[in-house]
Amino acid sequence: MDRLTFENPVFATYASAASLMILLAIATAWITVVQMLRYKGGFRAPEDLKKTPVNPTPNPHQNEPNEHVERWRRIMLNHLENIPFFLVIGLLFVLTGPSLTLAQWLFWGYVVARLLHFVVYGTGQIHDIRATFWTIGSAIIIAMCVMVLKAGLSFV
Repeated sequence: MDRLTFENPVFATYASAASLMILLAIATAWITVVQMLRYKGGFRAPEDLKKTPVNPTPNPHQNEPNEHVERWRRIMLNHLENIPFFLVIGLLFVLTGPSLTLAQWLFWGYVVARLLHFVVYGTGQIHDIRATFWTIGSAIIIAMCVMVLKAGLSFV
């Protein structure tokens, strides 16, 4: 069976998990934009202060940091620091031919950890809780890296 087709349940699981992670990142970007519009601030570029239909009454303070916006920017940066690793190592992991059960535990475990991290960060919970979910996701990525390395080095 070709490993990179939807006939392979491991690949189908990966593709579903990867799609959810990409949607989470895109949703976070949209939440950031909504917060900028809601609070009429947290803009970044000088041209954002020009009068437009979306910003009919600009003021210089709109380019200052706004915590309601910055929180979501930090979440987005965290996604950008973590999700690409999952996308790459997850695909390489599929190529190792793991069991479906192991792949499901790792892929869905990562998705759940990132979703919980997102909720905890978005609601301003303490760092320890957020760090716990980040650590779970990171450990899953490390585990997949080790298994990919083991598979790769067995041919060297």
